[in-house]
Amino acid sequence: MAGEDGGYLPHLRNAAGRLIDTALDRAVAPGYGRVGLAVRRRLPHWPADPPRMDGTRVLVTGAAAGLGLAAAQGFARLGATALAAVRSEERAAELPAGLEPVVCDVSSVAAIRALDVEAIDVLVCNAGVMPPERTHTAEGVELMFATHVLGAWALIDRLRPARTILVSSGGMYTQQLPFGDPQSERDEYSPSKVYARTKRQQVVLAELWAEQLPDVVHSMHPGWVATGGLAESLPGFSRVAKPLLRTAEEGADTIVWLGGAAEPLESTGRFWHDRRPRPTHYRLGAKDDRPEARAELWDTCKRLASR
Repeated sequence: MAGEDGGYLPHLRNAAGRLIDTALDRAVAPGYGRVGLAVRRRLPHWPADPPRMDGTRVLVTGAAAGLGLAAAQGFARLGATALAAVRSEERAAELPAGLEPVVCDVSSVAAIRALDVEAIDVLVCNAGVMPPERTHTAEGVELMFATHVLGAWALIDRLRPARTILVSSGGMYTQQLPFGDPQSERDEYSPSKVYARTKRQQVVLAELWAEQLPDVVHSMHPGWVATGGLAESLPGFSRVAKPLLRTAEEGADTIVWLGGAAEPLESTGRFWHDRRPRPTHYRLGAKDDRPEARAELWDTCKRLASR
């Protein structure tokens, strides 16, 4: 039988590869760490690298260091014009050669409105913060919500790129979309909890924009990555998990792939990790998001972005 169709063994290898991939994902630590990426790259269904991106303009936020810098450099290596958005002129001056600096505080709707850039083909909303105390922007918006959610909404609305990638976190699996309190102002402040909530909101935001636009909007999570932000915000976890952590370049792999490969254009509004779409909810994680909470998130972003 196998000799007749010539595809029996490849089919078995692909099926086994998908089982391994799913097992890594559900096990969390091996899948989110560098071992997971190394194993997946050897599986038969690992997607091909993206082609050259000459003539493509890519804007990456939070590109001063870590994932954002690695992603911007990854796009530049493929020939794209990589615009690296940073908060200040000082950070812009520190960027390595090959990147075009763009100074913009993406937690500010006013700054996004004033953003002076030519047409963007790919937008990567990567900027992230986790302040130890509850903090608000000059516009009166909780800082993590402003940076991760409102800023992303305003950038998509302002630029309307052909592709958008929202960089979320695997931590979003622990939090349901909040209802009645989109900025998490009513609960006692927990940096990691609010961070995870805003990362859940980013995933839903990608789904909502995908319903509104003919363009492609995806979200993703990079796994556990050794960055300065992680070491500063979660020093205990950073020390304990150090042997498992990915490099910034490994974490940025799927960001660059989503921005340049053909396969992501076949769908929109999906959540990705290691070049494969992933579920947005698991049985042991947060419950499904309420339709009212999804509508509230959209309305809140639209209202705050139009003030």
